[in-house]
Amino acid sequence: MFSKYKKKILLSVTFGALVFLAFSIYADFGNLLLSFSKFNWYWFPVILALSFGNYLVRFFKWEYYLKILNISIKPLRSFLIFFSSFIMSVTPGKMGEVLKSFLLKEETGTSVSVSAPIILAERITDFLSIVILCIIGAVVFDYGRDIVIITGIFFVLLTIVLSSKKLSLRIISIFEKIKFTEKHAEKLYTAYESTYNLIKIKPLLIVVGMSVVAWFFECLGFYIVLKVFTNISSIEVTVLTATFIYTFSTLIGAIAMLPGGLGATEASLTGLLIFLKIPKDISVAATIIIRVATLWFAVILGVIAIQFYGNKSINEIVDLGGTELKEKNH
Repeated sequence: MFSKYKKKILLSVTFGALVFLAFSIYADFGNLLLSFSKFNWYWFPVILALSFGNYLVRFFKWEYYLKILNISIKPLRSFLIFFSSFIMSVTPGKMGEVLKSFLLKEETGTSVSVSAPIILAERITDFLSIVILCIIGAVVFDYGRDIVIITGIFFVLLTIVLSSKKLSLRIISIFEKIKFTEKHAEKLYTAYESTYNLIKIKPLLIVVGMSVVAWFFECLGFYIVLKVFTNISSIEVTVLTATFIYTFSTLIGAIAMLPGGLGATEASLTGLLIFLKIPKDISVAATIIIRVATLWFAVILGVIAIQFYGNKSINEIVDLGGTELKEKNH
């Protein structure tokens, strides 16, 4: 099922390895290894747990959106579909996560045009939450403020346009007259109906709040990485500093539209840490650790989930176990 994606994923993994290699050379490989050896790796499971907390909150977002669109699916299958999409985290803008819609169609028969707007809503609310987390630091540190504000304004305006049925339907009617898109007009109307329901004020506020919590988990993970390094260097960072650096770098990576933000996110993380007078080798080490614990951890979980999703026998065993329990209770 996923063989056609393997080449793209392998290319992204290769690109990621080259990025890490380039940063390792930049930091001096020997000094970088020394920094890694001094890092207290007992904290690494905590950092992974915080990343997993991010994924769990985002899974509940997914479930909430499914409920809004009245899409019914067994919790286990929904969980596996959501995490399976992480294998596509190294696609530009994470739009490869539309894989969720194809798997959902396979599982429930739900049209892709009905469920795909969930991915759009997820991206909009992710951007808005990252801007919220980033804006305070941008003002306090007087850095990157224009980028953060412009990004925020863009997504607020996009949300306003999408929440206006009259305006959105008028835009779709224009596409309806274009020969290339006229045959997809019905799907566009269907997709917009889902989008409209997902970004109404109540679900929008609820999901943005959830997104803020989700991404703050990863900010805390980055803060722990930097705090652990305070034992081997005179680094002084606050939660606000770590939150700003992480969210701003994530924003830059997303705007760059590179697979998983590869290269742009790492350059921003390292550059901002060096700007704070943190030694080059520690800056690169901290960057590599947090990227492994967030981006590549997600990809690994995606690979595992895809194996479980494809293993029908495992799900049959789970379903059978539930049936047996019900029979025993009776």
